[in-house]
Amino acid sequence: MDKHYMEFDDSEENKLSYTPIFNDYVDLLERHLEQQLVERIPGFNMATFTHMLTQHKEEVPADIFDMFLSFTDFMAFKEMFLDYR
Repeated sequence: MDKHYMEFDDSEENKLSYTPIFNDYVDLLERHLEQQLVERIPGFNMATFTHMLTQHKEEVPADIFDMFLSFTDFMAFKEMFLDYR
């Protein structure tokens, strides 16, 4: 965040420069999450997990599902940077 927080401003218009920052953030988060799950769950496979999660989303508590979705929500990401700033 320290590297990019000054790039963000509180305007309606989103700059093109936000896109690679957001994509890097999502990639980093996904790699970290997968690494942690692989270390804790023998035989864990992210593709299988993602498929099962979407197939059974009505069985997953709403707050957990919303948390997963928020990881890739651009507006939540932008708000996090603005709050940090």
